[in-house]
Amino acid sequence: MAIQKLWKKGLIGALTISMLAACSDSSSSANEVNKDLSLEEITEKAKEEGTVNSVGMPDTWANWVETWEELGTEYTIKHKDTDMSSAEELAKFEAEKDDATADIGDVGIAFGPIAKGKGLTLPYKTSYWDDIPDWAKDDEGHWIVGYTGTISFLTDKNNVKNAPTSWEDLKNGDYTVSIGDALTANQAQFAILAAAMAFGGDESNIKPGIDFFAELAKQGRLQGDPSVANLEKGEIDVAILWDFNALGYRHQIDENRFDVVIPSEGSVTSGYATIINKYAKNPHAAMLAREYILSDAGQENLAKGYARPIRDKVELPQEVKDLLLPADMYTNAQPVKDQKKWEETTKQIPQYYQEQVLIHAK
Repeated sequence: MAIQKLWKKGLIGALTISMLAACSDSSSSANEVNKDLSLEEITEKAKEEGTVNSVGMPDTWANWVETWEELGTEYTIKHKDTDMSSAEELAKFEAEKDDATADIGDVGIAFGPIAKGKGLTLPYKTSYWDDIPDWAKDDEGHWIVGYTGTISFLTDKNNVKNAPTSWEDLKNGDYTVSIGDALTANQAQFAILAAAMAFGGDESNIKPGIDFFAELAKQGRLQGDPSVANLEKGEIDVAILWDFNALGYRHQIDENRFDVVIPSEGSVTSGYATIINKYAKNPHAAMLAREYILSDAGQENLAKGYARPIRDKVELPQEVKDLLLPADMYTNAQPVKDQKKWEETTKQIPQYYQEQVLIHAK
């Protein structure tokens, strides 16, 4: 597949990016970054820094590898990643501060406001600011979603004769279902929210989702970890995953063996957002990385990793579009409407899940 190498180069010389200074506090240790730099100036400073260190952005996740390779080819910027969870990323930023070893991270959207609230982020809006939906960005650019995921069903057709296309199908089936560890995993917690939405709940009322999985547990149908290894061995009948993970796993194992759908009654769409470390040693390289991630080339790279670009205006080549699920599958998928309420609810999920679902697990 051809890789789009070009940005909107006509903008580079003249465009001035709206970039706010780091969160204001009494600390003198945070980087002082000029808020009025043009993209051309940011690019030159990024080249001087010559390195960008990321966390939670490994080569194998959402095809990050091509973006890092292109930043190296186009701007001679070296890259290194340390894979970790969203919570671990924030803990690292907070613990290291002046001794920062990470410049940029990729976190679940709920962690963006938390990072901002802790004063850990360097805001930068990028030249694609107006293309980003309001729900997918902080007003000041402390976090910006680069791609979305929607909860989907991945069904092993070797084990399930009639692959489920709806939550109702899943409820009435007799096959095993896996969402992973809902006590800690962001993906599993969104699976509960998606089920809740399908049966009349929302981010402030996940009882329908908890009840749904409790019933599966009582039937002995909720089990296993939806890992590639377990799926390949045939130990999971239906896995509930982000669509980009489901499509990626299918590609890794066997394109013809697995069915991937967005449940018809409804699902939840969420995003992963970049956060730039307020204490980054290479702040301009981190800013340029965010700029590239949101560029046409960067968005295409994510789509090649089965993640849906956040920018609707990106024209993907047909061969890349064909990697994604049909757009009409997403008709009833929706983002979280109240992020603050969802943040409160996620803190309660471990207790609910432990007491009402796992107690029945066999």
